[in-house]
Amino acid sequence: MPTDLTIALKCGVTDGIGDLEIITGIERRRRWRDEDKLRILAEIEQPGSKVSEVARRHDVSRGLVWQWRRDLREGRLHDGTSPHFLPLRVDGPRPEQPASSPTVGRIEITLPDGTSLRVDRDVDAAALRRVLSALRR
Repeated sequence: MPTDLTIALKCGVTDGIGDLEIITGIERRRRWRDEDKLRILAEIEQPGSKVSEVARRHDVSRGLVWQWRRDLREGRLHDGTSPHFLPLRVDGPRPEQPASSPTVGRIEITLPDGTSLRVDRDVDAAALRRVLSALRR
């Protein structure tokens, strides 16, 4: 038998009926899409659910599910619609400005493509979110 050929047996019992699945082929790591990971993680967050049961149902190891949870918490896994932080660069010290100056409280945001946006500190958060999402497109 060739060394790159793998035969895996999966046996289980559900409702008293046994099933047997034979998988043949070249062994490869399974690639999970972010959407699938997030769907599985959302299922785990449901009241009364257990990581081990959800992992078994989706045929994924519990350790991998815990890794996905850590990735989500640390911002390495996201669905693309939720906000995430962009890198920030401060160019250097700026001179102090008097409190009466019109630029006090002004925020300047420079996107990776060089686009700059200046807003007042009183800008509505929802409006700013809409503008930023439009600029990212």
